[in-house]
Amino acid sequence: MEELKERRKKWECLFLECIKDGKIDVEAFLELLEEKEREEIYGFTWPGKKKAYLLSKEPQKSCLVPVKEESREWEKTKNVFIEGENLEALKILQENYCKKIGMIYIDPPYNTNRDFVYQDSYAEKERNRMGTKKKLGGSYHRKWLSMMYPRLLISRNLLREDGIMLINIDEHEYVNLQKLMEEIYGEDNQLGTIIWDKRNPKGDAKGIAIQHEYIVIYAKNKKEYLQSNPLKRRKKNAQKILKTAEDIYNKYKEENKIEEGRKEFARWMAKQQSFSGGEKAYHKLDEDGQVYRLVSMAWPNKKKPPADYFIPLIHPVTGKKCPVPHRGWRNSPAKMKELLEKGEIVFGKDETVQPARKYLLKDNQYENIPSVIYYGGSDDLLLKDMGIPFDTPKVLSIVTEHILNFSKREDKILDFFAGSATTAHGVMKANAMDGGERSFLIVQMPEQIEKRHDAYKKGFRKVSEITKRRLEIAGDNIIKEKKGVDTGFRKYVVTPFPNEDGMEE
Repeated sequence: MEELKERRKKWECLFLECIKDGKIDVEAFLELLEEKEREEIYGFTWPGKKKAYLLSKEPQKSCLVPVKEESREWEKTKNVFIEGENLEALKILQENYCKKIGMIYIDPPYNTNRDFVYQDSYAEKERNRMGTKKKLGGSYHRKWLSMMYPRLLISRNLLREDGIMLINIDEHEYVNLQKLMEEIYGEDNQLGTIIWDKRNPKGDAKGIAIQHEYIVIYAKNKKEYLQSNPLKRRKKNAQKILKTAEDIYNKYKEENKIEEGRKEFARWMAKQQSFSGGEKAYHKLDEDGQVYRLVSMAWPNKKKPPADYFIPLIHPVTGKKCPVPHRGWRNSPAKMKELLEKGEIVFGKDETVQPARKYLLKDNQYENIPSVIYYGGSDDLLLKDMGIPFDTPKVLSIVTEHILNFSKREDKILDFFAGSATTAHGVMKANAMDGGERSFLIVQMPEQIEKRHDAYKKGFRKVSEITKRRLEIAGDNIIKEKKGVDTGFRKYVVTPFPNEDGMEE
């Protein structure tokens, strides 16, 4: 026996590329010996993928049963809360919501080497065959992939052509999720990935300590989406900056000490550590109390502009020519004249300083959406104050910001891994902030809560009960902030069709 083990060990050293999931891949070995040639194709696959695809095509076996007594403002609300298994719920929703969803925002289970609650029939067989907690090559990933694949396939059918999908994920399945999304949505429809720097590296790391997660973003049709969504975000602190500038300006204007006011405003801006780089650039105050930043007017590329783009500007005090950028001006002489007349060109103390363009903050309150966000906090305190016991909620402020940035004001927003209902809460909060009329459609499985969990001790028996409770409390709090926001919801339960004997299947 020992001799056989030694032989196998030597064989593995010689033919390591023929070992897959701890077993010998005979096909790979024969190909290596040039006795059999496999057709080479580009694609992403795993054991169980075909079954997962076929599962998405199976007809629905259930319907939605309304539960009016557990709903809020049934007659008026556009919001929907579905209690039930989300794959079946998605199949049901195809009938009435096909191509009607503007945004899908999900936070699916992370593959942290634990059993999934979402056990489809074939996935259960996979789990039993591969063991429950053994992390080994592809076996570690295929159960998660088989769970996600049919749900992503069906949910895409619900999106409008100009719809968008956002998915929170960590390092365990980020690469595989990208491959899934490229297959389902197409590589050309990727809008990018946002890195969420959580400001605190994981303490149990055996390699590089990870301190970030990902938000993967795809459009159903990128061209359609970008036609009506410029992918800009409002500078978070713009109003705060403008209000502070106004107060400082008015204070020093009365004393006729505008220069002192400018210095105080610059000092205040320098102290704002939470401001983005784009916001902190607006640290200047002009003679009218307007907040602005300076921007270069140099020609932006290596292609040479026309000769009249090199005409120098004359300094208004010294009357001498100012330096021209090496590659010329960004704008034509006519445009430069217009900017001068509008007072949007700033000169230095004399002609030795190259003039720059003045950008007023009040006219530039939007900026590009960056690929990195920095947030090291959590919503533990928020949920505690709400009496909502939940271990891993999404962060409300981040979810709300993304809803504001990526959705239209009238969109219906779907989350089929609802959890503690952060997405629904974010929809209501976004509407309170910008007057939108977005509505939410969320799905949560009635997962049983273990007795040892704090939620059980507080009277909750199913996760869907936590979902519903947060909807109620969040709605109450939103109404206190802003009247007129739709904070109701219609509750439905996924219920199997009866069989021929009248019994549920």
